[in-house]
Amino acid sequence: MSVFLVIAGLALLVVGGDFLVRASVGLSFKFKISKLVIGMTVVSFATSAPELLVSLQAALDGVSDITLGNVIGSNIANIGLVLGITAIISPLVVDGEFYKLNWPMMMLISFALYYFLKNDQVLTQLEGLIMLVALIIFLFVLIRNSRKLTKSNIEEVDEALAQVSNFKIVAWLMIGAAGLYFGSEWLVEGAKQLALSVGISDYAISVTVIAIGTSVPELAASVIAALKREKAISLGNLIGSNIFNIASVLGLTAMIKPIVVNPDTPEILSTNIFWMIAFAAVLIPLVIIPKRFVIGRYKGMLLFGAYLVFIYLTLK
Repeated sequence: MSVFLVIAGLALLVVGGDFLVRASVGLSFKFKISKLVIGMTVVSFATSAPELLVSLQAALDGVSDITLGNVIGSNIANIGLVLGITAIISPLVVDGEFYKLNWPMMMLISFALYYFLKNDQVLTQLEGLIMLVALIIFLFVLIRNSRKLTKSNIEEVDEALAQVSNFKIVAWLMIGAAGLYFGSEWLVEGAKQLALSVGISDYAISVTVIAIGTSVPELAASVIAALKREKAISLGNLIGSNIFNIASVLGLTAMIKPIVVNPDTPEILSTNIFWMIAFAAVLIPLVIIPKRFVIGRYKGMLLFGAYLVFIYLTLK
């Protein structure tokens, strides 16, 4: 039964996330928002919705291990699994804004999370609010910069999505919301049962199985964007999603209910959060060396290989 709940929950999250992304992008195109901003904000928030629902459900159920493990594991999966596979499919050309604004923000929010948790083993309501405010400021700067860059050169939009009717968008939003709600409930319950039945911690399940499952929307969005040669959406979506996962998912969850680090899972702060920071940090040398501003197939294989090592060490 536990395996069925996990699979069914993941399936609903994938379907719900997909409909939410479609509806969100359709709305964005109606407002003539640039593709870069769509990737960094709209798609990122929509594809972070599964993490938000799962983390909130886990926090309310008193399973903080799943809340933290889901976000830390998802951020690792976004770079190691999703970016790795995306780069293997189609080399990504990196925009200069990546290391001027997006990457520094991802590193800053990652270190802030580590400091807040290490300080007193709790992510408090105030700390959650601080991260959320930081995200809002980041989005304001991002959108302002993007408008300056694209004011005289509005990018083409996907005509099919630009012409989607309001009825379809509302229907997609409703389907997406229902899928995310029930998917998160089933996934958290199934994960708890699965952890008990196989004798490993909730945290190990959350940082691997749940994290991969809730990263499926990012994987789907990025692979499709790479195949269509929409580079800005691929890389922007991943970096933006990592920022959203920490700042909005953990920030909002902590504001509703403080997130406590379980003393039975010291690897959260001793090991896995450093994996998350390392995967984020390694992007700079990968972007610069040897071919500048390109994440090619060999670099993608390196990221994917490192992710497999992480999974092996977590589950062994």
